[in-house]
Amino acid sequence: MELSQIIPHIEALIFASDRPLVNEELLELLNNALAFIEDRATAEQVEAAVEGIREKYNSEFYPFEVKQSGGGWQFLTKKDYHKTVAQLNGEKFLKRLSVAALETLAIIAYKQPITKSEIESIRGVNCDYAVQKLLEKDLVIISGRNEDAVGKPLVYATSKSFMDYFGINSTADLPKINEVLMEELVKATAVSQHAQDLASEEAAEAGEMVNEEIIAEEIVIITEVEETEVNLVVNEEGEILENKQVKKDGEETDS
Repeated sequence: MELSQIIPHIEALIFASDRPLVNEELLELLNNALAFIEDRATAEQVEAAVEGIREKYNSEFYPFEVKQSGGGWQFLTKKDYHKTVAQLNGEKFLKRLSVAALETLAIIAYKQPITKSEIESIRGVNCDYAVQKLLEKDLVIISGRNEDAVGKPLVYATSKSFMDYFGINSTADLPKINEVLMEELVKATAVSQHAQDLASEEAAEAGEMVNEEIIAEEIVIITEVEETEVNLVVNEEGEILENKQVKKDGEETDS
């Protein structure tokens, strides 16, 4: 079967489907539709056809693209047009989550499969309501039971809807914990530096004039307050090496 025959059929299948389609499903649907027993499409041809479709819609002329998300291929609006499309159906697909639900979802995503008691031991609070809401929103599923635990409790895992909602193809696409921690550390450092800058500005505004000059390994701070200029020579340890006060009339005093 020629690739040119396969491409439009696969494109139509991905476009019409209300869920992500994997290559295996595309191959089966394609062969069922065309029914060419003697000339059936192959997995390699389907893979090549999908790649060709992806390249086609990656062009800037199209506001949507074919992307692997939620475990399969979908037509998705490109990022530049998200706000425009959200005006039509944003509320329909918006899953509002509380802080407790987000925390619970994050624990399940990174620790799955996990029991409710294990989630509660991490969060330190009861999570019955949060888990129930996540189940209702189809972001998590009950994936079985922990046969080794007392009472064989239910275990929870993220659903395909979770991957589709967050635009990832598998849980392997989730940010690594160390990457998240490093990003938070950078943010904290930036905030700390900003606080130091604000403190320096406030200190500068407290006096009428503050000038700093670096001389060798010492810092000379010249402060003008009222009718007296105060010259301080301070070393790196903060010790005052010299303190001279000069009145505006030129008279010099030591203190």
